[in-house]
Amino acid sequence: MKKILVTGCNGQLGRAINKEYAADDVEFINTDVVEGEGVTPLDITDVEAVVSLVEKTKPDVIINCAAHTNVDACETQWDLAYKINALGPRNLSIAAAKAGAKMIHVSTDYVFPGTSEKPLNEFDPTGPISAYGKTKLEGENFVKEFAPKHFIFRTAWLYGDGKNFVKTMLKLAETHDTITVVSDQYGSPTSAVELAKMIHFLEPTENYGTYHATCEGQCSWADFAVEIFKKAGKSTTVKYVTTEEYNSPTKRPAFSVLDNYMLRLVAGDAFQMADWHDALDVYMKDVR
Repeated sequence: MKKILVTGCNGQLGRAINKEYAADDVEFINTDVVEGEGVTPLDITDVEAVVSLVEKTKPDVIINCAAHTNVDACETQWDLAYKINALGPRNLSIAAAKAGAKMIHVSTDYVFPGTSEKPLNEFDPTGPISAYGKTKLEGENFVKEFAPKHFIFRTAWLYGDGKNFVKTMLKLAETHDTITVVSDQYGSPTSAVELAKMIHFLEPTENYGTYHATCEGQCSWADFAVEIFKKAGKSTTVKYVTTEEYNSPTKRPAFSVLDNYMLRLVAGDAFQMADWHDALDVYMKDVR
């Protein structure tokens, strides 16, 4: 029986991975910062605790879904962001190497500056402009340095079973006729279910490396909101504003559409991520 250790198991992706592997002969070692039923508490910033748990449980695969994802908070919590987003993956990679386990790490489009005018593939130069992006890139570098058998999945605009943009928009629509949304930041809304499928597809293989892992297609945040309301049958109007007008405290990539180039090279027609419209259709059936 394969043993998989998941960090951040209570998050959107952690839950999706558990569901994706449900029919497999797999024993999950689910971990998170808070103990719960079937959840082992683990602080990934504590290297001794990480190595000890991995030595004790002997997983075949470690999937790191844990991260400090509050982009604005990362700007004022540099030390905490580095501990979780950089040292955490380092610690897990060290433990994975000791155990001979595969290391799967989830990263982000924020490792890019967002100045490109075309979708970014895995070989395009990085250049994060925020604390979140910088700490996540350092996490990638540590994984590459310490885990010989590693997969890095860069995703973006993730939504699933948990707090996310889709649910926020639907909640706001209950009390607002008009909602203001940024229209000059472009990306690819990605279902956690689709990302879990991609991880499940590649994890058994030895096609190690860095992969972009987003749903196909692109839109702005405002366009995304319009599509959400359309599918939910809401009459809420979306007011398009610029990033400057929105006055966010943190620099965000203006264009961070990712091209799943490595996936096409490795998988061909055997697997591809769903179009973002189709993935949203599936998700909305459960949240409406």
